[in-house]
Amino acid sequence: MQGGRESEVVELLLKTPCRRAIKSVYINKQRERLNHVDSKEVQMSVQDDRREEEQIELFELSRPSARSRDGIDAELEIDGITIEFELKSTTKSSMTTVRDFGMSHIEKWKDKHWLFGFYTSNGKALRFTRYASPRMMSSWIEEKRQYISMDFLLSVRAPGRLEIEDLFAICGQKDQYTIDDAKMLHKNQFSKEQYIKNFDLEGGYSPEKMLEILRLRCKYVLERGSTLNNPHIPANVLNNLPIITKDHSEELRRLVRQELKI
Repeated sequence: MQGGRESEVVELLLKTPCRRAIKSVYINKQRERLNHVDSKEVQMSVQDDRREEEQIELFELSRPSARSRDGIDAELEIDGITIEFELKSTTKSSMTTVRDFGMSHIEKWKDKHWLFGFYTSNGKALRFTRYASPRMMSSWIEEKRQYISMDFLLSVRAPGRLEIEDLFAICGQKDQYTIDDAKMLHKNQFSKEQYIKNFDLEGGYSPEKMLEILRLRCKYVLERGSTLNNPHIPANVLNNLPIITKDHSEELRRLVRQELKI
């Protein structure tokens, strides 16, 4: 490009309408990318649900009567005992878990039994399943517990160290704080009803009550910081688990009974 022509292009790019056009194109591209990500996540969620249903039918499990997304995936009634199952699936050799993995997941999973479904690369056909009891998964879960334990303890101990001076430094010094002040601090961690329920003054909060909310916010922020982003269960853990390729329902019950005797 000739020097004069290059200068003209640079000058053109610096003009406001052109900058707006470039910004508009960039924003649209970002929206397209985010929409693609959202669409992919929805597709993966639907696929995960389909695989869960397949495992439940194949192993003759049942859904709990009051199931939530973060609750129990499936149950097995065996010899008068209800066994809770976590169902996972993958097209790779390792297994993904959850976003924001924290102490709540460790408490939830330490007594769970597991079924890991391994699918073909297109995700359509089940190749085999591996079963894990709480005993079999205890080393991996304990490893994760130790990794996050200090950060978690920080989230437990630090909020109580906040004093009224800290509140004034963060939220300003007032005789009474409004619901908007509290929402600015604690965001969507309270519902509207919870914000109102926590009033200790007519239409608002005393500094002492606002300090309680500040401590809750501190605990929440630190707990989020102590979590792991989707820790994988590696192949070297999964490969040591019993494999099920046929007579799925009968073989699962045999393995569970064997574990219950240990």
